[in-house]
Amino acid sequence: MATTIAASITSSSEITEFVISKGNGVKGLSEMGLKSLPKEYIQPLEERMSMSQIMPQESIPIIDMSSWDDPNVAESICNAAEKWGFFQITNHGVPIEVLESVKEATHRFFGLPAEEKRKLLKENSPSNNVRFGTSFNPEAEKALEWKDYLSLFYVSEDEASALWPPVCRDQVLEYMKSSEAVIKRLLEALMKRLNVKEIDEMKESVLMGSKRINFNYYPTCPNPELTVGVGRHSDVSTLTILLQDDIGGLYVKGDNDRWIHVPPVSGSLVINVGDALQIMSNGRYKSIEHRVAANGSKNRISVPIFVHPRPCDMIGPFPEVLEGGEKAAYKQVLYSDYIKHFFSKAHDGKNTVEFAKI
Repeated sequence: MATTIAASITSSSEITEFVISKGNGVKGLSEMGLKSLPKEYIQPLEERMSMSQIMPQESIPIIDMSSWDDPNVAESICNAAEKWGFFQITNHGVPIEVLESVKEATHRFFGLPAEEKRKLLKENSPSNNVRFGTSFNPEAEKALEWKDYLSLFYVSEDEASALWPPVCRDQVLEYMKSSEAVIKRLLEALMKRLNVKEIDEMKESVLMGSKRINFNYYPTCPNPELTVGVGRHSDVSTLTILLQDDIGGLYVKGDNDRWIHVPPVSGSLVINVGDALQIMSNGRYKSIEHRVAANGSKNRISVPIFVHPRPCDMIGPFPEVLEGGEKAAYKQVLYSDYIKHFFSKAHDGKNTVEFAKI
């Protein structure tokens, strides 16, 4: 039956209807047993990933957070944020069972019938803060990405209780609560190196005034070498805290336009600097391009928490960073304008941050 349906979906409009409008997502396409990738997903050559671009001997730092009071831990965090923009943390205080339950909840959500997920599409969802979708920005993309997602913007526990899907709501809220302490610790360490002695109410708002959590689903792909799970981009957050499963596929840009795999480490969280922190640190901390490869044999999930300013916040280099006479490299921008710019286009590497450059 699936193969018969697959054979009947040939035109771009039928693909769009099936994947996007009907809520089947690329998961629905994958489950049909397609023999070849629909042309809408075939990326231009320069966006595809080849083995020659990968640096197998390189890896991002893995930092053990168990001795938090050891100054070397804070030092390692700041060094990693400056040099790599990406690092993994272990013994971070978020219970393993909480991580496992949110992974299970992700699979449960994507296992729902298409008619249930369809209720959360942009045009049907009861709130802009709850969104099911596919790819990144289908309207702006020349080639689609092989990914489905659920995006949940946290406003309050009451709103989450009322609007978030019951199959995953409690697990997500528990995960967000459990990760609060480690997020604050990371930011405290990063701020000290910027001469920000204390995170007061105003700084807390601009660093972590809002949070969004995504469930990402990357189904098995018939021609993984021709497409991407996620295209090259940097995040617009202050920090991103990523939980990945054991499949692998996340790559971070290294030197000479080559890519470094971020291997799954059991119980770890992947931390990366976002554009907002690059701007606030006046470029000291780097938001780094990353991408996700499609997989020809396995389904992959990941769960990022994006910690960022509130939409109404102005962001720019912190005064403390400029105290020694350093020249500002970025202007003050309204964060909601920055976000709109990011979401108005396809993924395009590090180009978004140019929006804030002086």
